[in-house]
Parts: sequence; C-alpha cells; structure tokens
Amino acid sequence: MLKKTLFYLALYPTRLPNYTTTQLTSLVVLRILIGWHFLYEGIVKVLNPYWSSAGFLLETKGIFSGLATSIVASPAALGIIDFLNMWGLIVIGLGLIAGCLTRIASISGIALLFLYYVFNPPFIGYTYSTPVEGSYLIVNKNLIEMCALFVLTIFPTGTIIGLDRLIFLKKKPE
Repeated sequence: MLKKTLFYLALYPTRLPNYTTTQLTSLVVLRILIGWHFLYEGIVKVLNPYWSSAGFLLETKGIFSGLATSIVASPAALGIIDFLNMWGLIVIGLGLIAGCLTRIASISGIALLFLYYVFNPPFIGYTYSTPVEGSYLIVNKNLIEMCALFVLTIFPTGTIIGLDRLIFLKKKPE
C-alpha cells in the first residue's frame, strides 16, 4: 500500500507548482505542439491503408537489425507492431494535447521515440535509403523530441492546464 501511494505521489503531485506565466505558457505550448505531432503522425498512418512499418524496420542498422528483419518476416508480428505504432501515436498525442495523464503520455512518448532512435540511429557509417530532411550525427529529431518530453515529464503542466487537474488534484477543504 505504501509503495502504491508513493508511486502515485511521484507521478502526480498534489500541489500546484509556482510557474511564471511565461514558463507555464511555454511548457503548455511545447506539450500541445509535441502532442499534435504525435497525433497527426498516428492519424496519417491510420488513414493510409498502404502504410506499414516494414520500410522503417528494413532500414534498421546495428544490434536491432536481426530483430527488425524477423518482425518484417512475420505478418502477424508486423501487424501488431503497426497497430501499436499507429494507435500509440494517437493516444500519446491526445494525452499530451488534452493534458490527460501527461506524465504517462510523456514517458510513453519517450519510449516510442527511443525505439525509433535505436532502430535507425544517426551514427557515422550508417546510410539509409529513405530520404531524410537533414544530415544528422548522433543528435536527430527523435533525440531532441525525447529530451523535450523529458522536460514535460519533470515539469508537468496537465495539473495546471489540462484534464489532469480535474482527475488528480483534490479540492482544498474550506
């Protein structure tokens, strides 16, 4: 029981942080923009009947290339990965935009972006046939977005502006 309570308090503080208006606005805008990015990417994948993660997985370099190849070789496994990817993006995006379960959404987003990063790392000697919008060395957009989600994890705004306020904050006794 004590462990459960401590876990809950660690995830959802019961007091409001003292942010300035500029800090709060910046964090909320960052949360909504990242949420929109996740949501849009998920919706585009759901609406495209020809989308599959197979192309991304076949581009995998490094230690996960064997795992990626085996996923693509199994239609059932590929279907599960595609489903989890599409709907994971949508759920994470909605959570961030609405400020609902923001820490869980942020941590889930970090996990998903980490998988994208390690399956297609931007390292010297790795070349990919899929076109990218820039040239990267170690730091790419996935790593940057992961760091931004980490900031949102440690500075949660959902309890101030978002559904988390309604869900997790108790009214002060009068």
